[in-house]
Amino acid sequence: MIQKILIANRGEIAVRIIRACREMGIATVAVYSEADAKALHVQLADETVCIGPASASESYLDMEKIISATIVSGADAIHPGFGFLSENCKFAELCEQCNITFIGPPSHVIAKLGNKQEARNTMVSAKVPVIPGSSEAVYDKEEAAALAEKIGYPVIIKAVLGGGGKGMRVAKTPEEFAECFQTAQKEAEASFGDKAMYLERFLIRPRHIEFQILADGFGNVVHLGERDCSVQRNHQKMIEESPSPAVSEELRSRMGEAAAEAARAAGYVNAGTIEFLLDDEKNFYFMEMNTRIQVEHPVTEWVTGIDIVKEQIRIADGKKLSYSQKDIRLMGHAIECRINAENPGKGFRPSPGTITDMYLPGGKGIRVDTAIYSGCEIPPYYDSMIAKLIVWARSRKEAVCKMQSALGEVVIEGVDTNVDYQYGILHHPDFLSGNINIGFIEDMERKQAG
Repeated sequence: MIQKILIANRGEIAVRIIRACREMGIATVAVYSEADAKALHVQLADETVCIGPASASESYLDMEKIISATIVSGADAIHPGFGFLSENCKFAELCEQCNITFIGPPSHVIAKLGNKQEARNTMVSAKVPVIPGSSEAVYDKEEAAALAEKIGYPVIIKAVLGGGGKGMRVAKTPEEFAECFQTAQKEAEASFGDKAMYLERFLIRPRHIEFQILADGFGNVVHLGERDCSVQRNHQKMIEESPSPAVSEELRSRMGEAAAEAARAAGYVNAGTIEFLLDDEKNFYFMEMNTRIQVEHPVTEWVTGIDIVKEQIRIADGKKLSYSQKDIRLMGHAIECRINAENPGKGFRPSPGTITDMYLPGGKGIRVDTAIYSGCEIPPYYDSMIAKLIVWARSRKEAVCKMQSALGEVVIEGVDTNVDYQYGILHHPDFLSGNINIGFIEDMERKQAG
């Protein structure tokens, strides 16, 4: 039985995990950098361990320090949250070697799915639909250009070990391919220390639809429905909702079964997300699998009634899923807005500083996941997301109205935020009608610029 969990993360996800552990009667250990000494997750945990300076590379990304903190504190499990070491197969393997329960999939599964080319090939073998593209990693621009001609333009160039929109470029014509390839490859090497790239046909204005799955160690796999994550900027998600206004019951069943089959083919265990692209003709294609909890997991929790973090812990503790696919029902509609400390009017420049005053909305059907409080410091060293505002209602129309109202109540002073920008999206005619795709933000900003 897991008795004590060390949370190898910070911010709202660390707070979220601590609260789940409290409800399960599990003790918690928070690790923190010097910049986070007064952070909320540090104040809420049962025990705390400082693991280094503000720089993530010397604290939250330092595997040895986190393993040492786990051993010293007597924790028997680590929850990595999202970001940082959550999808690092070497870290998961280190946990396995030290007999520490890693709350996530086995290290070899993370390695297989973290390599986008290998993940793609796994899906091909499992007969999950994939976008036409390369079957092996490419390193040379001439070889890649010849492959792009076979695939057909436009093509998207991606880092094999990429994520978060880094190491990614779209080439619309052969003339611009070489520059796009070199730029993406340089970015990939700088961000991930690897030059391996792969190519795919670039779908024009598809939707980004992802399926949450849960898989236990006994071969049981279920999906918890879809999330529509099409509202994104520079490949960074901004608003997510469940269910998708574009997915029918019949399509949900087909995509969900494909997602479950993808998890089975990979030998997956724990919570994960299968990401698809959906075109105008309702054809869907595997894009990638995230081997961790997602930022947007609350919308799925609200429409299914399932606590995904608790399920992660139960699965890691060797327990079977207590339900089958026929037990999963989607109820109502949920929407999440990511609140970032940034200035949209200045190119979304991060806005670190001290929160001098704040008010966050509440009431029926409103949830706020955050680690901020009046007087807290937003350091410049980490991701700019400071809160997630999530609403639930019986229908999409009601949920949109509730989110409009909730965003209108948010007060965060001392730092700039994207609240007004999100408010504008929630009133945009295309968003209101559900007529959105991954180019929605780009189109909106281009029209606003004249």
